[in-house]
Amino acid sequence: MKKLIVVLVLVFSVSCAKQNTQTVELSCGQCQFGLTSQKGCDLAVRFEDNAYFVDGADIDDFGDAHDENTGFCEVIRTAKVSGELKDNRFEVETIELK
Repeated sequence: MKKLIVVLVLVFSVSCAKQNTQTVELSCGQCQFGLTSQKGCDLAVRFEDNAYFVDGADIDDFGDAHDENTGFCEVIRTAKVSGELKDNRFEVETIELK
């Protein structure tokens, strides 16, 4: 039983370690970051000079994407996010706009 608990704790620790919190740029992948692998307007993050489409949140979850002052198709915003990079996409757990 002790071995099972130790294994579960280690698996949980490794899983949590992958989902770190970091400050990123958040915007429309197509309009602001020049991503072309999918059509339309989709939420993306940029960090370490690379941009990735986001899974787990939608571009319109934060209001009108085309609002001239706050829309992700018009401006690049800073956000604190948690999640992990998987298959060249960012799987987001949390987003806190700054």
